[in-house]
Amino acid sequence: MSRPSPARVVATRVLERVTADEAFADLALDGELDRRRLTARDRALATELVYGTLRWQRYLDWILAPHSKRPLEALDPLPLVLLRVTAYQIAFLERVPAFAAVNDAVSLARHAKPGVDAFVNAVMRSFARRGAREREPRLPADPVEALAIRCSFPTWLTARWVERYGAEAEDLMRSMNERPPLTLRANTLRLPRERLAERLGREEGVHTRLTALAPQGVIVDHAGSPAGWRSFTEGLFAIQDEGSMLVTHLLEPVAGQTVADVCAAPGTKTTQLAQLMDNRGRILAFDPQPRRLGLVADAAARLGVTIVEALAGTAEALAPAFVDRCDAVLVDAPCSSLGVLRRNPEVKWRRRPSDIGAAAARQRAILAAAATMVRPGGRLVYATCSLEPEENDDVTRAWLSARPDFRPDPPTAFPIPLADGTLRCLPHRYGTDGFTAVRFRRIV
Repeated sequence: MSRPSPARVVATRVLERVTADEAFADLALDGELDRRRLTARDRALATELVYGTLRWQRYLDWILAPHSKRPLEALDPLPLVLLRVTAYQIAFLERVPAFAAVNDAVSLARHAKPGVDAFVNAVMRSFARRGAREREPRLPADPVEALAIRCSFPTWLTARWVERYGAEAEDLMRSMNERPPLTLRANTLRLPRERLAERLGREEGVHTRLTALAPQGVIVDHAGSPAGWRSFTEGLFAIQDEGSMLVTHLLEPVAGQTVADVCAAPGTKTTQLAQLMDNRGRILAFDPQPRRLGLVADAAARLGVTIVEALAGTAEALAPAFVDRCDAVLVDAPCSSLGVLRRNPEVKWRRRPSDIGAAAARQRAILAAAATMVRPGGRLVYATCSLEPEENDDVTRAWLSARPDFRPDPPTAFPIPLADGTLRCLPHRYGTDGFTAVRFRRIV
């Protein structure tokens, strides 16, 4: 038997770490790819296998179960991961020969306990013999449970979204399972996005198109690894989702003003604020973790941003030194991250309903502290990468009841309609990640 494909070796290792150690998929994948010299094609396949398998994990378990004599939940991480990633290739990737995927899985299973390779071989050959329709068992009678299986989501989250979005919930879940675009924010301190797009086409041979909603965005098709491009090293762009760009625009920072980003790391929105301010004024960037705050400084240096003052500490600890001194404050609060599942699919298997309420308590504390920094007449944007009302509407409603000197202040024109004055970036409607954001103004 030949040696397994390097892409499958990497994907299996990453998925095993995500399953056994609760590693973050993006960090684990970056680490494996940095350690190995893979071709661009193998890097792309490894990435596809990791994220595709995590997105469709529940569906894959459902179609695999009839072929295994042992319950999947009783398997060790390695054989479980091998079954899932092999099933993903057979069920979803038309260009991957089933025999190659199965042979590599059996080869990799030899690193596990004795007999695991024979077990994986038996399950996958039984699975591969079936056609697409034959592989799907009967769905449960409960419509929410059936939808959760078909769309590969936890039942509790499916039930929440069905209650809130109705029939639209399936569109939302399927959009969360899509491969997200690679979106770049042109560093307009150095060049407009049209020139960035032209340069990327010339230097990297990639096809680009301009984002429809955010004025600095460039979408790159079939990109590879942009961090290795010369234009990245020269600080001509940052990697940022279009929805994330819109959140920063909502604050409308002005050149020469004092602006705070109280949850700044890794600095993506902080440096965008600097762009919108033409690198003139002062930006206070807070983060409680010095290591992550270092990422803000690195991003600013690479992009040529000079107005960022990075301060280590929580918003609650640092805000008293800046009471009434900021023209604008951005609170991009830590949250459940349930709006960015297409980039972090493992999150949907780890979150529990109780996590949403727990995040809200922290969000209320940060928002209360950040509000003290806003001068009379100044602006405050509260945002999360979550669509859940407990982390957004409930938090701001409770805060407003304690701070009647603030009122909602939606802009008169914005690229996405602001229902009830709130920006709600819904992936299935706008092609962005899921963000919620709202702007307030302190009454003079």
